[in-house]
Amino acid sequence: MDKDTLLRFVPFVGKSRQAPIVPVVRLVGPIGVNFGFQRSISFAGVVAPIEQAFKVKGAKAVALVINSPGGSPVQSTLIYKRIRALSEENGVPVFAFAEDAAASGGYLLALAGDEIYADASSVVGSIGVISAGFGFTELIAKIGVERRVYSAGERKSTLDAFMPEDPEDVARLKVLQQDIHKVFKELVRERRGDLLTESEDKLFSGEFWTGIQAEKLGLIDGLGDVRSVMRSRFGEKVKLKVIGGGGSWLRRRSGFGDNLLSQTGFGLPRDWSSDLLATLEARLLWSRFGL
Repeated sequence: MDKDTLLRFVPFVGKSRQAPIVPVVRLVGPIGVNFGFQRSISFAGVVAPIEQAFKVKGAKAVALVINSPGGSPVQSTLIYKRIRALSEENGVPVFAFAEDAAASGGYLLALAGDEIYADASSVVGSIGVISAGFGFTELIAKIGVERRVYSAGERKSTLDAFMPEDPEDVARLKVLQQDIHKVFKELVRERRGDLLTESEDKLFSGEFWTGIQAEKLGLIDGLGDVRSVMRSRFGEKVKLKVIGGGGSWLRRRSGFGDNLLSQTGFGLPRDWSSDLLATLEARLLWSRFGL
């Protein structure tokens, strides 16, 4: 083979070698069905990009980039189960990466990863269950509002914010919380098992930690971001393919979340009061972790 032929052949061989591909799915925001102006995570909203990620031909792994303070335990579990099912069906490993937070339901999502990584300053953990609300009984009495409730079923008005707190209602709520907490704890044991280095009393107390502490506790496998870890695992030429864009350019620029499907001609949601409350709730979820 002469020199000219060889020079033409070598570049062709180089280009035929595909760089390793790792699809990346971003799971950002509180977890639930409707969080108004804020980006949120729900099974219906993320199942399509998750399934698309596992369909990428030749994918070496799927990376989950998580930034969530938690939210709905049901939505968290549904997403977790779909990721694990797809991983096992396709024989593709999953790597989870925490950004600002992978707390509560956000940490449950991270458990879908065969390996979990975080930044040194990420908030990780909060393995517990919480319910919070307000009581308005004195307020409505002060402003002269009379509360009228009619129901069939003596427990139908359980935990009504406009009625005096009933100790029996609180006791029943705590039973529900214990059941949900039990499911969460079993999942942590299943996924992290022998890697955990502290007692369950500490790990499952609802406490949260930095990424540095979480690594020592066995809640994560190491410190690092998606780019650096995937490069160390699959080589410098690994291609990170982000799946899903999180809504249209106009919606992202305007600050409206994906749940605001119904808008007026002035760009305001019709049910603005509900969205305002949902946004406040989302803000409170983040603020629990100082974020």
